[in-house]
Amino acid sequence: MSVVVAHDYLTQRGGAERVALELAQQLGASEVVTSAYHPGQTFDGFSDFSVRQSADPLVRLLRKDPRRALPFLARAWDRMPPVDADVVVCSSSGWSHAVPTTPGTKKVVYCHNPARWLYQPTDFLQDQGLMSRVGLGLLRSRLTAWDVRAAATADVYIANSTIVASRIRDVYGIEPTVVHPPVAVDTKAEQSADDRLSSGFFLSVGRARGYKGVSRLIEAFAMTPDERLVIVGVESQESFPPNVVGVGRVSEARLRWLYASARALVSVSKEDFGLTPIEANAFGTPSLVLRFGGFLDSTVEGVNGIFIPSDEPSAISSAVREFPSSWKVGDIIAHADRFSVENFTRHMTAAINELG
Repeated sequence: MSVVVAHDYLTQRGGAERVALELAQQLGASEVVTSAYHPGQTFDGFSDFSVRQSADPLVRLLRKDPRRALPFLARAWDRMPPVDADVVVCSSSGWSHAVPTTPGTKKVVYCHNPARWLYQPTDFLQDQGLMSRVGLGLLRSRLTAWDVRAAATADVYIANSTIVASRIRDVYGIEPTVVHPPVAVDTKAEQSADDRLSSGFFLSVGRARGYKGVSRLIEAFAMTPDERLVIVGVESQESFPPNVVGVGRVSEARLRWLYASARALVSVSKEDFGLTPIEANAFGTPSLVLRFGGFLDSTVEGVNGIFIPSDEPSAISSAVREFPSSWKVGDIIAHADRFSVENFTRHMTAAINELG
């Protein structure tokens, strides 16, 4: 069976990109299709595949950050040459589910979330440039109709979490299966220590977008001077309190060390699933997360983490101060094992095989 994997754009190292790479590797993809590919900004593993990207000149011009071309990505996907394979698996947060196919090609959509800029625009667009905000405002109704039509081309819809499954029902009227994404970290691989840091810090891993909640974490730790926060994905700034350190982008080896050395992974992001707490769990590190969204699927309170009742800085600060000092590391690791690559691959393969 020939399989092609499609992904929105390969220009960052995020959870969705990790999942797309696992899909390509585990399903033996012959090709990866995307609107924009920047090898230096995404995971190295994609270089093992034939990657076909859009020929649209505007998307190519803005490929370092294709979010700036959001109003035009629908056109780019519509103009992609049709995928000719037995199955195309679309790793989609709003674009790749529209990939054209030849007659007879089955389409499986693994949905990280329906298009956030259409259905949750306040969260997504608050830090976008004027071009994207104005363009999407003018084209929103047209793009929404385009998005619904694209969803209807799928043979199977798979959601990455319970909350995303609910959104798919509400937006498309489609009943999806839920398959949680895999945790693909190698806990036995080499670690690279950061000599500036000593263990016992709270760790935040993500990108500084509005819905990722970084600013609220910083404000909370300013109120909690006896605890330290280390942020991956953000550089330190003069405005940061002295107990907050931004380490920017890090290597996989450095990230492994950070996970293993942290007291807890903390996140108040409004995540659709949220891989980073489970990645931390794989190292025996518990999580402190917002009682919302995908975290409700991945966290069992008192076993592998603690919930924060709201993303208000005062609530975060209280939860940090009250965070338990003793955990059963074996139980945390066992919980993370539920989200293994093997389990993910088995469920995805079963969904594909059911297509006949």
